Amino acid sequence: MRRRAVCGSICIMVALTAGGSTCWAAEATKASQWTFDKEQAGKLPAGATVFAGKWAVQGVPGAPSAPNALCQTGYSDYPALSLGDKVYGDVTIATQFKAISGSSDRAAGIIFRIRDKDNYYILRANALEDNINIYTYAGGRRRSIREGSAKVPSGTWQELRVEVQGNRIRGFLNNKQVVEAIDDTFKAGKVGLWTKADSVTCFDNVRVNPAKPE
Repeated sequence: MRRRAVCGSICIMVALTAGGSTCWAAEATKASQWTFDKEQAGKLPAGATVFAGKWAVQGVPGAPSAPNALCQTGYSDYPALSLGDKVYGDVTIATQFKAISGSSDRAAGIIFRIRDKDNYYILRANALEDNINIYTYAGGRRRSIREGSAKVPSGTWQELRVEVQGNRIRGFLNNKQVVEAIDDTFKAGKVGLWTKADSVTCFDNVRVNPAKPE
């Protein structure tokens, strides 16, 4: 269900799974990048909001953009955080990641079209299952949309990328498309990172590129 909300002079309407409405400023039109190299070790990146887990910037030998990376080292059902307040609709998001350890899970994910801590999309790579999957996380519940198979090595820096245009979502590992889905749950929102359970995962060089208006 859609409802119009008025929030200043510009409002983005977002389709919600349980009714209601959300209103933000206009969608971002400029690219953003996080290398975490100017951030203080042991702290969060400026503007980040933790939804769950234990996230902190760390010095990581061999990080793609030396010397720092953002790492998740705690335990939660779904460790996640948003990277700032900018809102994106059609967008390409890429990050380099290293799945370091985890016995029940060893995951790295991009979350996008974030409405709040309980509502967003997930593109997830899993080094224990060797797959790249797309999920909705709506009302605090995760639902699989589409699964794709790909070798996801542990202990190696790799690139995960999602391209979103309208209701089309495509997931890539190391520049190779692995999975694609069509879904209309969320229209726009913030961006962030995600892991699962006991995954210890580091992320670096996050790039966000909004689609250019036609």
